[in-house]
Amino acid sequence: MGTTNAASTAACLRLSFPRLKLALLIGVCGGVPEINGCDVFLGDVVISKTVAQYDYGRQYPGHFMVKGTIEDSPGRANKDIRGLLASIETEFGRERLQAKAMLYLKNLQEAARRKRRRAKYQYLGLSKDNLFSSKYRHSHKKSCDMCHDGSVRICELAIQTSCEDLGCSNTQLVERERPDEDGSHNPAIFIGCIGSGNAVMKSGEDRDRISAEHGVVAFEMEGAGAWDEVPCVVIKGICDYSDSHKNKAWQDYAAATAAAVGRALLERYTLEDGNGDRDTGGSRHTASREDNAASTNARGQPSIVKFGKHNSGFQAWSINGPVSGLTFGRK
Repeated sequence: MGTTNAASTAACLRLSFPRLKLALLIGVCGGVPEINGCDVFLGDVVISKTVAQYDYGRQYPGHFMVKGTIEDSPGRANKDIRGLLASIETEFGRERLQAKAMLYLKNLQEAARRKRRRAKYQYLGLSKDNLFSSKYRHSHKKSCDMCHDGSVRICELAIQTSCEDLGCSNTQLVERERPDEDGSHNPAIFIGCIGSGNAVMKSGEDRDRISAEHGVVAFEMEGAGAWDEVPCVVIKGICDYSDSHKNKAWQDYAAATAAAVGRALLERYTLEDGNGDRDTGGSRHTASREDNAASTNARGQPSIVKFGKHNSGFQAWSINGPVSGLTFGRK
């Protein structure tokens, strides 16, 4: 989508839903190999604490400088969102969120199986989760003038070819401490700064450089555009490692893990009632609904408003009257 289109879409949504309290921007992203000393695996989920637009700045001879002043950078999340994120930054809070998300992920996978959906949202297995050295390019190994012209360029045919067909060497795989393989996957949840830009990140070396310079834990293309337009939390499932070996095989599963975490997180979000008091405990309403109601009824009962086709596009949850939770993005 890109940050410009995301900003335009978010601005229109803000005008349509002026009492919007929380927007969840859910989708897929490219990850970095390691976050805070922990190995990252495909299907893990990142949640934004901040957003950095790493391609917005000034081009000088020989180097590019990202704009980093307070006026240039996306603002920090509001108090309600900061409180929500603080509740899951503790080990106990994150484990509870992770357990709830696993339940919703299994429900989603079972529903897709019963309805015979094209996308089954199933875990593909550790054998297909391969991280190559950042300097090892996804290129033809011989018989290609562009891939072997002495530059770092990769020809279009190589880009469209899988690692298996291209012959990417297993000797270039990064050794990692992998979790026990039992046919399932318990997605880890990371919270940090998400890098947002208008280009797809497909370079392991640039990924590592930008991650080191700006402390970003993932790369995507919408967060910076929506961040200052609506109260927003970016939740993305990691579907590749932001390098030249990326492919779309993991996108369905990563989208499902992000959606499951988004639903679990939304349940922890409390709202103010009409008197300005916090609605908590058993009386709290959430957006955990499976039916597709068209609008909020006259008494302000919870409902879901969906825009778009085939469960893509926009979804808005209306809680106690005003729209309070919203997601938008692509699969």
